[in-house]
Amino acid sequence: MHLDNPLSDKEFQELDQFLLSDRCADDGMTMDSLHGFLTALAIGPEEVPMAEWLPVVWGSAGEKGPAFKTPKEQQRIVGLIGRFMNEILMTFDVAPKDFEPLYCEFEENGKTLIDGEGWAWGFWEGMQLRADAWEPLWESPLADMARPIVLLGAEEIEEDDMPLVDDEVKRSKLAIEVEAAIPHVHQFWKPRRKSAVQQVRHDAPKIGRNDPCPCGSGKKYKKCCGAETADEA
Repeated sequence: MHLDNPLSDKEFQELDQFLLSDRCADDGMTMDSLHGFLTALAIGPEEVPMAEWLPVVWGSAGEKGPAFKTPKEQQRIVGLIGRFMNEILMTFDVAPKDFEPLYCEFEENGKTLIDGEGWAWGFWEGMQLRADAWEPLWESPLADMARPIVLLGAEEIEEDDMPLVDDEVKRSKLAIEVEAAIPHVHQFWKPRRKSAVQQVRHDAPKIGRNDPCPCGSGKKYKKCCGAETADEA
């Protein structure tokens, strides 16, 4: 499988170390939760502009973002996150069967267990950006299959569900179930997914051609999504 400019091991470590540094908020995302978050955005019901989802990555720092040393460093880190997202998108586009959640592993009583809570929490956070749009999944036959995502990732779960997550072995098994569910969630949304262009046409048809494009590219609307509209006309 060939991916367009995936992160190298060195770049992965660079981004990992930055997210773990004291320049990021304590509640900001780490690599596993970021991977889950971007996966939800990559396969979910609607395309979400980077300008909207990037502040969520920074946790309580929000729009302010981390304490970047220089604008060049900011451009570098944001660029790595953008490429990390593209890598996930390309995997689902080119070889979805090769997708694997970025889980952490640990040893417990001689057994290798999976810690999927960080990843599932990130996925859950991605879902919350379009919670209403995700509702059809919970009303579909896939609801039970996708339920482990809620059990591992949601901020709060029902008290009756607590026995399902009350030890590491149970949580490890749920992480495996989450991984098995992701391809099905992807296939569920693939024919239903709305692009940013479709959303712009529906929600803000009167956007000025010289205004910044809502997709978050940084380009003027007429040079980005607006150009596609003009071509179709």
